[in-house]
Amino acid sequence: MNVQEQIKEYITSQSELKRSDMQALHRIILDVMPACKLWFLDGKNSEGKIVSNPNIGYGSYTIKYADGTTREFYQIGMSANTTGISVYIMGIDDKTYLAQTYGKTLGKASVSGYCIKFKTLKDINVDILRAAVRDRIEVQNNKGEKMK
Repeated sequence: MNVQEQIKEYITSQSELKRSDMQALHRIILDVMPACKLWFLDGKNSEGKIVSNPNIGYGSYTIKYADGTTREFYQIGMSANTTGISVYIMGIDDKTYLAQTYGKTLGKASVSGYCIKFKTLKDINVDILRAAVRDRIEVQNNKGEKMK
């Protein structure tokens, strides 16, 4: 099964409301990032044990660790959780940036250093979420500069 099929199967497996919200978010993110690399992580570790919720990833950037090693990972992620949906904005150095920049105008959402969590799309301002995604992509595409 290819990545697009895994993504479709994952979204289809959600409850009706979550499924329609995730399909809409998938289209929104692909609208902002039309030619991005797609990822699907099933939430299992190398032994097959579930360690996280499955998640869909968009784009690619290189994580640089203190020991000098690197790893490729997605820029934007989306996952269903028990209470709704999480959108991950990866690679932000300043862990207060998302909350300070978008938290007050986003709507009914919990915003952490890299995660925007909400119950349904109608609870948030989708244009603000789109701006947060676009912000991350523009910064990354700006020759490796990082969000503050």
